Amino acid sequence: MLPPSPKKPPQNKLGLSHAFLQCADLILPWLTPQELANVSLTCKTLHRAAHSITLYRSLDASRSFENFPIPFHNTVDQYPYAYFFYTPSQIIPSSSSSSTLNRQFWGPNSSQTLVLPDSGSSDAEMSCTLDSMDLLGGSWVSVMDESGCECERCEKVSEDNVIGCPCMELEGDEGMGIRSECGPSCGCRLECGNRLSQRGIQVQLKIVKDVRKGWGLYAAQWIQQGQFICEYSGELLTTKEARRRQQIYDKLASDGHFSSALLVVREHLPSGNACLRINIDATRAGNFARFINHSCDGGNLSTVLVRSSGALLPRLCFFASKDIKEGEELTFSYGEIRVQPKGSKCFCGSFSCLGTLPSEHT
Repeated sequence: MLPPSPKKPPQNKLGLSHAFLQCADLILPWLTPQELANVSLTCKTLHRAAHSITLYRSLDASRSFENFPIPFHNTVDQYPYAYFFYTPSQIIPSSSSSSTLNRQFWGPNSSQTLVLPDSGSSDAEMSCTLDSMDLLGGSWVSVMDESGCECERCEKVSEDNVIGCPCMELEGDEGMGIRSECGPSCGCRLECGNRLSQRGIQVQLKIVKDVRKGWGLYAAQWIQQGQFICEYSGELLTTKEARRRQQIYDKLASDGHFSSALLVVREHLPSGNACLRINIDATRAGNFARFINHSCDGGNLSTVLVRSSGALLPRLCFFASKDIKEGEELTFSYGEIRVQPKGSKCFCGSFSCLGTLPSEHT
């Protein structure tokens, strides 16, 4: 006669359910939209958790990096948000080992850790980190020297109309769209009057999908002329890498279902014999500025190269070129050259619309 088998201890179903949900909260925010959709089909619990993650993503594209949430609004199709890697400032991609994850956390309690995926080629994986500067309350590319002013606070112009901060001596011609600000090594803090573009966004915005133009950036409040909007952030690329990626993007865009956000900025030096070229790719990693659409009439935003003392590379920033009403789309001119007469159609709707988006040889 066999001895009776020992009784199994009763399982705490509530405890198991709680642990299961905790695991889901840790894992689901790392998933891509397609992976999240697949997981939601497995059971009711994961369906509710995945729905919660999707709702959270649609409510804030910035993943809590910015001062205000930037929601998505889509009444065109079934996609509630656009998926991309978020960075509030310029980043430099670098080769990494295959052990790094190709993901970014996007869910409640978002972690400010960024790891970029492979661009689709056979090259090594690309990754980057954000070098946080607590003093300035922002992230900076670690390409800088130690120069900076010793001012405790710098105003734009003193009462006797004399520029008091040495950082302002680099101020360029207004027509060139160049401005100088204090940098990481300066003695002043974030509230300094000469750090206008370093405090993050100060206006409320939203991302809205249009049936023809796709996603676009819109004002969620009245914006005054001259007000700082945002920086155009993304990966800083060499010209060689920018051209390689552009060839890939052109092939992907041939079917009309892909749009890149690779921006090439050329700054002509005072000598006139050379120019500084900056390649910012926000296609895979960027901020909400990647959704700003083109307008043939110049739009309502002006582009300004902002140089900070100590930083070797300027940042491309947007300022309101006119008063902007609540609900109005934010736009700027991508350029005037059109080397592809049969390129992507332009739907800016301005009276001066040329019908085709600007294009040039990268």
